[in-house]
Amino acid sequence: MDTVETRELRYFVAVADELHFGRAAERLGIAQPPLSRAIQRLEHRLGVTLLERDRRGVSLTGAGEVLLEEGRAALDATAAAVRRTRRAGGVGRSGDGRDRLVLAVKAGAFHELLDKLLDAYAHEPGAAEVEILPSGTCEQEAMLRDGRADVALMHSPFNSLAGFDSVELMTEEQVAIVPARHPLAARTTLSMADIADVPGLPLARWSSDGVYPPGPGPEVHDQTQLAQLIALGRTMTVFPESARTWLWDEHAAVPLVDAPLVTTHIAWPAHSRSRVLAGLVRTASLL
Repeated sequence: MDTVETRELRYFVAVADELHFGRAAERLGIAQPPLSRAIQRLEHRLGVTLLERDRRGVSLTGAGEVLLEEGRAALDATAAAVRRTRRAGGVGRSGDGRDRLVLAVKAGAFHELLDKLLDAYAHEPGAAEVEILPSGTCEQEAMLRDGRADVALMHSPFNSLAGFDSVELMTEEQVAIVPARHPLAARTTLSMADIADVPGLPLARWSSDGVYPPGPGPEVHDQTQLAQLIALGRTMTVFPESARTWLWDEHAAVPLVDAPLVTTHIAWPAHSRSRVLAGLVRTASLL
């Protein structure tokens, strides 16, 4: 029998992440002996060794690396199915009985486009309630995969569209958003080299799936925090041109001449058959 239970996948992924049965058991909230037995039964049923165990610790075999990647995807798909099923069944339905769609967007971007989309869609017959879910720099992809979002506005080349259906909405240049009183604000254009390692003005760091990239810049959690830190002269950032709509008087946006163009897509899971999602995508494609 090739069937693997969701529980077994969770157990294996925990051990593979921790590479330590004790820490994995603690993370799962179970005792270590039943966890070890569960992994052994899984290996026996699959007919492969997933983990090498010796006095130095635990390591993944080639088969284990495959199951870790596939197992994570399967667990994400299961979680996504549960979340979307609950929303479709009315658990997340609005107070007036309408269906609800969760739209993930990068915090601080798309304001004009998003306003146009939501306004146009609201006038469509049978329009669902759209809940906006702000995210970090590249979190929209994870939100779509694990079911926290039904649809997302995503940037290429920064967001991966692999496994999603999508429609291209717009392409724009990028700008550096700097404190208005900083010397860089007086420039008519900047290059990526100009904004690298500026003394006293490091680039802000957004999280990707909860992990912040290395660097001296502050860890930014939301747009309000970012705007305040820029106004105070503590950081700067790079955004698509459309971000000008949310700038404060204490900010300046300077075009970046060598930054890659950014294309905005509306993206959704390729297997989706949601009628209300199809309506939102159709509205977006007509903007």
